[in-house]
Amino acid sequence: MKYFNLHTHQYTNQSDVLELVNQYPQEFDANLPFYSIGIHPLFIDQERLESDFQILEQKVPLAECLAVGECGLDKRSETPFTIQLAVLEKQLVLAEKYQKPVVIHCVLAFQELVEMKNTLKITTPILIHGFSKKEQLAKQLLDNGFYLSFGKNLLRNPELETVFTSVPNDRFFLETDMVEEGIQEVYALAAKYKGWTEAEMQNQVNNNFRTVFKTDLKL
Repeated sequence: MKYFNLHTHQYTNQSDVLELVNQYPQEFDANLPFYSIGIHPLFIDQERLESDFQILEQKVPLAECLAVGECGLDKRSETPFTIQLAVLEKQLVLAEKYQKPVVIHCVLAFQELVEMKNTLKITTPILIHGFSKKEQLAKQLLDNGFYLSFGKNLLRNPELETVFTSVPNDRFFLETDMVEEGIQEVYALAAKYKGWTEAEMQNQVNNNFRTVFKTDLKL
């Protein structure tokens, strides 16, 4: 049984880990076996948006592309929020077209994200990566059909235990993002919080993977 890492920027090539490696259009690496690809709200370059979307149109339909992202909204970004909204909407429409899940980066804009999902009537799964907020926001997102992924903040912030354990078993994923710890450490802590064995945690995440990603890949 393998570990599934929903979101990482570092490909480690471990035989027992399936990694969804984050890619940006202009830095695309064809050597990665599986990836997500998207335009991050902090790195929107308006002068190359057209070419970025051309690359997305080429890569998203491929079998190696398991998801669109990370993309999203970030009110800390220097890019005007209206442009962020337009860029995200176009990526959500693309994901819906090819029925690929979406990995979301969201800072201070969850309400707008929920509104966009509902307005566009997006049916493909949308996953909030690196979730670190309160139980009330988690519930709102879950009630609106989102999935939540936990990683760095689960390792760093013990207060997230109650939030994580409140998430239904079929609605969460685990990740490393850019931390030094391996995905195995995230699974170990998540299993401890749930009162499960690590094998039980692997089995649950693998079931969630099959449900969301609808792929023939074996975990």
